Amino acid sequence: MPAKHKTKKTKFPETRVKNPEPLAESDDWIIWAAWADRVTFEEIHERTGLNEAEVIATMRRSLKPQSFRRWRKRVHEGVSIKHRRRFVLQRQEEREWALDVDHETKSHSPHSSDS
Repeated sequence: MPAKHKTKKTKFPETRVKNPEPLAESDDWIIWAAWADRVTFEEIHERTGLNEAEVIATMRRSLKPQSFRRWRKRVHEGVSIKHRRRFVLQRQEEREWALDVDHETKSHSPHSSDS
């Protein structure tokens, strides 16, 4: 008997993630969002009503001490983007730097016309 193929419900490919998003009503979602690099404290506040201090308290209560220290270090080092304003300012600086580098590269190009 030939093997049956699974039929897909949609035309789009299914993206599988290592840590899928839990339900927003649970502490698990808060922990998941706090560990996620691209979820800001502002977004967590919009979805759950918890401010940054309350998220930190939840993380301190829910994680092992070493895991909590590792998370706090990660948040403060700039690896994750937990503050929307800091993220926007950082992106602006990166764009300005890229424009400056691009401008310097073009002005020092051997093909530039300096006649």
